[in-house]
Amino acid sequence: MTDQPILEIDRLSISFFTRLREIPAVMDFSAKVMPGEALGLVGESGCGKSTVALGVMQDLGVNGRIVGGSIKFKGEEMNTMSHERLRDIRGSQIAMIYQEPMASLNPAMKIGKQLMEVPMIHEGVSEKKAHARALEVVTDVKLPDPERMLKSYPHQLSGGQQQRIVIAMALMSKPSLLILDEPTTALDVTVEAAVVELVKDLGKKYGTSMLFISHNLGLVLETCDRICVMYSGEAVERGSIEDVFDKMQHPYTQALFRSIPLPGADKNTRPLIAIPGNFPLPHERPQGCNFGPRCDYFEAGRCDQGFIPMGSVAGNDRHQTRCLRFREIDWNAPPQTSEIKEKPEPGPVVLKMDNLKKYYEVAANALFGGGDKKVVKANETLSFEARESETLAIVGESGCGKSTFAKVLMGLETATDGKILLDNQSIGNVPIENRDTNTIADIQMVFQNPFDTLNPSMTVGRQIMRALEIFGVGANDKERRARMLQLLDLVKLPRAFADRMPRQLSGGQKQRVGIARAFAGDARIVVADEPVSALDVSVQAAVTDLLMEIQRAQKTTLLFISHDLSIVRYLSDRVMVMYLGHVVELGTTNQVFAPPYHPYTEALLSAVPIADTNVEKKHIVLEGDIPSAMNPPPGCPFQTRCRWKSQVPGDLCDTQAPPMRMLDDDHQIKCHLRDHQLATMEPVIQIAAE
Repeated sequence: MTDQPILEIDRLSISFFTRLREIPAVMDFSAKVMPGEALGLVGESGCGKSTVALGVMQDLGVNGRIVGGSIKFKGEEMNTMSHERLRDIRGSQIAMIYQEPMASLNPAMKIGKQLMEVPMIHEGVSEKKAHARALEVVTDVKLPDPERMLKSYPHQLSGGQQQRIVIAMALMSKPSLLILDEPTTALDVTVEAAVVELVKDLGKKYGTSMLFISHNLGLVLETCDRICVMYSGEAVERGSIEDVFDKMQHPYTQALFRSIPLPGADKNTRPLIAIPGNFPLPHERPQGCNFGPRCDYFEAGRCDQGFIPMGSVAGNDRHQTRCLRFREIDWNAPPQTSEIKEKPEPGPVVLKMDNLKKYYEVAANALFGGGDKKVVKANETLSFEARESETLAIVGESGCGKSTFAKVLMGLETATDGKILLDNQSIGNVPIENRDTNTIADIQMVFQNPFDTLNPSMTVGRQIMRALEIFGVGANDKERRARMLQLLDLVKLPRAFADRMPRQLSGGQKQRVGIARAFAGDARIVVADEPVSALDVSVQAAVTDLLMEIQRAQKTTLLFISHDLSIVRYLSDRVMVMYLGHVVELGTTNQVFAPPYHPYTEALLSAVPIADTNVEKKHIVLEGDIPSAMNPPPGCPFQTRCRWKSQVPGDLCDTQAPPMRMLDDDHQIKCHLRDHQLATMEPVIQIAAE
């Protein structure tokens, strides 16, 4: 360890030049990363996090340019480096891991060859030594059967395995600085936990410094030593994790924390507080403080005048904030909450699933067809009930059958066996084209990605009116237009948006249009498939709150599919945990989030990053990926990854699928563990005493 920073960014400004104007993307940005230190860079989409990373890599493309400030790597100015010197440093001393692993992998080249290229090009080592190094790093990133991995093509690996290979590639030449740009966004929460653990361990092993870019404050808490919060191209607060999380000194940091569901948040008594207004576009930034128009503490004539510099916060090491009023604000004052909402009482059962099965038959040789047929058991004996005004969350990793069940419910697929009853009418075997208009209007869906669900060539108003037309609402266009404007009011969008095209809307606004369209026919059941995972945390709070408000008013049944257990805990009344097509646990939110757990639920809870320094979590990392539904393990579906398996006598877990059994008050669990063993389980998440 030396006193010299590995990376020192001082008053950096980056602009992009278009034919019309110069667009400032980053202004007056300073940061320092010391040897062995991890710095987290957080903020909403478009705040300039990735631009800073690309500036460090000197890879801003044709239009991007550094217009001010300096970037020093180990004391050497990077802005004036020659191309040859940059080529030497990139990949060997500074490595970058991108959000999408396939962006860094060549699909036509075996993994081993891609890894071996790094030391052969940068260090000129022999093929034999490079192969030995590749084998070492693949073992380091905890991939099974390293020799087989080196001989595989990227498409033969799962998303989590691909991301580990990209991490291995970045570490091949033992860089001094590793830049990670949202490296776990596309991964399941359990795989994310394993990858984060891996990055921390390898950072310690190789002494690598890290710049970790994320919008997930919980992840930054678990991986970083220091944090820098960005808003609209500027750093607004920076300091140690403890200082910024517990003694925040900028209104934007405070607003971010108030919009994420921490333990203790309750949708009725302690709702999340969304940040008002919208993120400013780079060429529409306000005078003075960029956050001014959305700030609770804004003071006209002071906060909207001239440039606001970073100021040092007294008493804390390297803690700084870009706020003129930080000494005057009472940071411990409780938030101004809206009125306490009445918890709606669940009504009669609207939807019932009884032993639903969905199997697919596929050719064993999928590439050329022919050969034996194999059966993929996507859903296996799914049974549950959902009531009016109730939120039932369905959680589990990718490949557990959540979306397949949603497709069967919507009528996009038909059930192989079992029943789906809507108001005691069987709809499981009725495809969507044979369903009557009322059934289609009753069950609607809000999709994960708002960008893919809207027609880019049709105005927002026209798209909602088209849904009204299909559902037979309104006698003519005039009546449908009036109803469409009411729906825009319902999702809190200005009526002027009716004449806008989807490209003119932000992600959160598009998702609201999707919600308006889902409720066009007064839907009674809404399947929300990861509806907020593509949105920024501040927008998530507003969209979540909106769904709750509409549910209270319309007594909707909400089936909320998610892998984010923080939002599930905040939103849901009951939780259904799925694994490899099976329901492994079902109960009220309080039952599922407190012991005894199903061993899989326990591991899921442990994997959730929580942005609270007072939370103590039990450390459980699941080994291996979810098995293939085409070739599931015999006996208990979870037995290949279960840490409790040794507690069950004999080979029960290997040979027999456990029955679903009732613990108490409708709390169901599918596990061979005995009652006295389940009783020994300890809470995974505990809030430490202050």
